[in-house]
Amino acid sequence: MRLTIFGPGNPFRGGIASTTTSLVQALGAGGHQVQFVTPTRQYPQWLYPGGGDQDPEACPRLEWAEALFSPLEPWTWPRARRRALEWAGDYWIFPYWTWVWAPWWMYLLKAKNRPPAIGVVHNPVDHESSSFRRRAAEQVLSRCDGLFTHAQVLAQELAASFPDQPIGHHVLPPPVQRGEACSRKPARERLGVSPDEFLALFFGLIRPYKGVDVLLDAMAELGGQSSWRLIVAGEPWGDLGKDLPAQVQRLDLGNRVELRLKWISEREVEEFLAAADLVILPYRSGTQSAVAPLALSRGVPVLSTRVGGLGEMVEHGVNGLLVGPGSADELSKGLENLLGEGRLSALASGARASMKKWTWDGYAEALGELIGTTGRIE
Repeated sequence: MRLTIFGPGNPFRGGIASTTTSLVQALGAGGHQVQFVTPTRQYPQWLYPGGGDQDPEACPRLEWAEALFSPLEPWTWPRARRRALEWAGDYWIFPYWTWVWAPWWMYLLKAKNRPPAIGVVHNPVDHESSSFRRRAAEQVLSRCDGLFTHAQVLAQELAASFPDQPIGHHVLPPPVQRGEACSRKPARERLGVSPDEFLALFFGLIRPYKGVDVLLDAMAELGGQSSWRLIVAGEPWGDLGKDLPAQVQRLDLGNRVELRLKWISEREVEEFLAAADLVILPYRSGTQSAVAPLALSRGVPVLSTRVGGLGEMVEHGVNGLLVGPGSADELSKGLENLLGEGRLSALASGARASMKKWTWDGYAEALGELIGTTGRIE
């Protein structure tokens, strides 16, 4: 098939750029002809309260990608849509995760004689939701000809909202590893982790819904004699860059918690994962996470809250533990539980085994099955 994929790629960073690029690569490797239409820029600073949205090393640069539009510059839209129509793909595919891109998606979907469009739904609505943002999502997704998402619970939610549309789902695989893996002992030495310490890791963009403040409270509950050490690595949004260091100081966690509040490069992530005994996802709410499959694929078990589709990837007692959201007490008890003899090593083995089930080839195949249930628009 000829498939046109719209969405961010290199030089942009973040989970959407990474997973969209991996999808393009998987579809191309599967024998499809793929057109990849990417943005020239994404967000103004007032819509992205982090430090920036570009890192040329975050995902591979695909030679055939065409940077043709900006989602907030309508004068760039006709050229991109015209180029896609001229290429005459059999289907259009695009990611949905935020209302910011909704006007651009609406413009695309209103094109006359367009092919069927598949929305890959990362978030049915924004994490910081409002009636306007929910309406934006509804306007876009209702005009798609099929919807694809990353967890059964999300597929059920979409089916309830859009009962006339075909819907498919597949667990989000980890990004394709590039370069050599880091070795555990040197990684721990570089990070200053002693042999008798257990290293827990939170990494990724730090936003309020991800519950890092709850995780810090849990670390405080463990007490000063705990063997757990925590690294929080990622770029904070808004006031979290000030609030989290203040909380660490207030709770007297400076000797057991290290904050690295900046964008973390791919190479740094690999070093953190090589050194870590556990990745923690203390989310208050959410749909799914690209961090979980990445951690599991590196053999690192995950302690996660039961939100969205995370419980479909993190299997309690198999490759990690699940606890209730918003509870420092449950997180601290989960951490204590994992110090039992052989617990972490058993879950690490489960992590490596579980990720063999979820590949980009399987993801592309599941998406192809959904595409097969839609018909071309005449």
